[in-house]
Amino acid sequence: MGSTDIPPKPAPAAQPLPEAADVSGQVVAVLGGTGPQGRGLAYRLARAGQRVIIGSRAVDRAETVAAELGMGIIGLDNAEAARRSDIVIVTVPWEGHAATLKDLREELAGKLVIDSVNPLGFDAKGAYAIRPEEGSAAQQAAALLPDSRVTAAFHHLSAVLLTDPDVEVIDTDVMVLGDSRADTDSVQALTARIPGMRGVYAGRLRNAHQVEALVANLISVNRRYKAHAGLRITDV
Repeated sequence: MGSTDIPPKPAPAAQPLPEAADVSGQVVAVLGGTGPQGRGLAYRLARAGQRVIIGSRAVDRAETVAAELGMGIIGLDNAEAARRSDIVIVTVPWEGHAATLKDLREELAGKLVIDSVNPLGFDAKGAYAIRPEEGSAAQQAAALLPDSRVTAAFHHLSAVLLTDPDVEVIDTDVMVLGDSRADTDSVQALTARIPGMRGVYAGRLRNAHQVEALVANLISVNRRYKAHAGLRITDV
């Protein structure tokens, strides 16, 4: 038998994902929701049928963006958005991350918090990762919010694609990190509500730095190839 006649080895069986939690009836607040990433996530989740609140330091700005997006999204200040929600996605700029969370510690107590902030710097050579004293933005959030259930996700998404109404499917995986299986399952379930997205468990919060830092590489990819690159994890 020639080498061309040898049958290929079967591909390894895909690993089953955990049974999804039902988050369809929960209210999601997007803090920093007037920025590109927050606005895009709010739009996609509302478009998928999720009840969404946009939070901002300036309530008038939140109300304006919510009205522009429509679909039942409401705009509130960050504190009130946190109080009225079940799940909170943090998309504030890195420079305001610590101060925002310190101010909202009481409002975020008991909530499932999804930190999607990327600590990055920029210079003439492009984007580069910053390592916070706590190890990552997500670990900083966990330290500042001891009474919250902190996870990390939604780092590698293109705001351009998220906000484009002509894009029906966002073709990407979302790496989900956290120290509670129930909480990461909920984040994966929320991710799966957006057509084309899949949440993939990627470790505990102590592994968040390398996930956050990878955004600097994706920015370089996008600039070189004029693209909106995302990620796909193979064989799961």
